[in-house]
Amino acid sequence: MIQIVELTKIFDKGTINEKVAVANVNLTFAAGEFVTIIGGNGAGKSTLLNCLAGNYAVDKGIIRLDGKDITNLPEYKRARWIGRVFQDPSLGTAYDMTIEENLAIAYHKNKSRGLQPGIRKKERQFFREKLAMLGLGLENRLKDKVGLLSGGQRQALTLLMATIVTPRLLLLDEHTAALDPVTAKKVLQLTRKLAENKEICTLMITHNMQEALDIGTRTIMMHNGRVILDISGEEREKMTVEKLMSQFERKSGSSLANDRMLLL
Repeated sequence: MIQIVELTKIFDKGTINEKVAVANVNLTFAAGEFVTIIGGNGAGKSTLLNCLAGNYAVDKGIIRLDGKDITNLPEYKRARWIGRVFQDPSLGTAYDMTIEENLAIAYHKNKSRGLQPGIRKKERQFFREKLAMLGLGLENRLKDKVGLLSGGQRQALTLLMATIVTPRLLLLDEHTAALDPVTAKKVLQLTRKLAENKEICTLMITHNMQEALDIGTRTIMMHNGRVILDISGEEREKMTVEKLMSQFERKSGSSLANDRMLLL
């Protein structure tokens, strides 16, 4: 379970450029819950994920993971329990290392390897089995450098790396936005499969409002650093993009100016 209590993040505090990016946000996410997060540019979506991941120190509030206060833990320590995939396929992997070397790093992030060098035969077979699940033929390219992969292949690999050791929380920051539509659809299908099979609590930022309603179990809308809409269950099932836009305008007092969010 993830608990966020009165979380606040302010940039350039005390200056003329002061910006409250996240303002007193209170949220609770259960294990296995798949939450889509939407909102215009500057709504606070990525900042929220960065606070959860430990990239940003918070100005106020508490973050608890399974009851443990992780508010002040550095990013590298939170990485034991939190997986993340970024929008840019070049992030999250080491391009000049092989596929199996990247997977080995992800696989052993929570383990002490001692002085044992290289990748064991048993581990290599395990990596092949996991890669075969992607359906991209990467199980036959273990020795290839990651830099040789296409954007879609690299993003699928990053997703596998983020979940090869089942995380408590998976953060997806528009992880299909940089891909072509066909590849994006495939990566999204893989995302749903991995999250559901492993019952991972998943938070996914998207600018596609229809996608936000079609995928997962819950949808959150942010505006000016605040959560202005939180829907699930029957309410979400009956929600349409038009109704969502109407609710946004009613609750925020403004209209959506981002055309990317209106894609169907």
